[in-house]
Amino acid sequence: MNRSRLFSLQLAFTLLVCLFLIVPVVMSVMAGFTQNYFVGLKSGLTLRWIAEVWAMYANTFWLSLLIALSCLAVTLLLGVPAAWGLLRSSSRWAAVIEECLMLPVAIPGLATALGLLLVYGGFGELRQSWLFILIGHVLFTLPFMVRPVLAVLKAIDVKSMEEAAASLGAGPLRRFLTVVVPNAVSGMLAGAFMVITLSIGEFNITWMLHTPLTKTLPVGLADSYASMRLEMGSAYTTLFLIMIIPLLLAMHALARPRRSREISL
Repeated sequence: MNRSRLFSLQLAFTLLVCLFLIVPVVMSVMAGFTQNYFVGLKSGLTLRWIAEVWAMYANTFWLSLLIALSCLAVTLLLGVPAAWGLLRSSSRWAAVIEECLMLPVAIPGLATALGLLLVYGGFGELRQSWLFILIGHVLFTLPFMVRPVLAVLKAIDVKSMEEAAASLGAGPLRRFLTVVVPNAVSGMLAGAFMVITLSIGEFNITWMLHTPLTKTLPVGLADSYASMRLEMGSAYTTLFLIMIIPLLLAMHALARPRRSREISL
């Protein structure tokens, strides 16, 4: 098989996979703009469903964004020092702790949420607050911040840089802020991408922890599909994409200049 034929087969397979993934999304979005999905485009286009969803569920969008950004801030504050501590530790328990960090990912979200309810559900104000959902999201997403930061720090041998900074008189806090954090930025950006994406789209933990006043975007989306017209659910999906795609593009744009500098170096 010559190269051109192999390339054509690979390209065709890639296009088929892309169509398999994209066509359902496009169909769902289109349903949100049609008068009647079962009739199709013949029924006419409308913004009615978008307007109705926004009027009913706008608070879920802002709450999801608030929780996602708060989750990112908390995972950065906890994850980067945790990765640094695991890197510096010479104890054999460091590897065990690193693996234990993945437990919230391995355990079903419903089980994690049930554990949180059993332990902290008695605190009335916390239970009724969006902070309760934030705790669940942090537990679930923290490993996705620690792992990339730790991998980056190991790859560039930050320990040697720290030793050099210590020999020049830098204390632990100064070494962390001037050596560890700047060199961990690429891992932090990779982790931030995952944390934002997972937090905004997380359903299982959120469904168990939410209250009628703390519905997030995925919970509202499930409600709209379960109890209303298909067009309403599709319109909700459209607004979900309108919110998440710009965030992901902005994070990608922030990461690209740094990758270009690293390649040039």
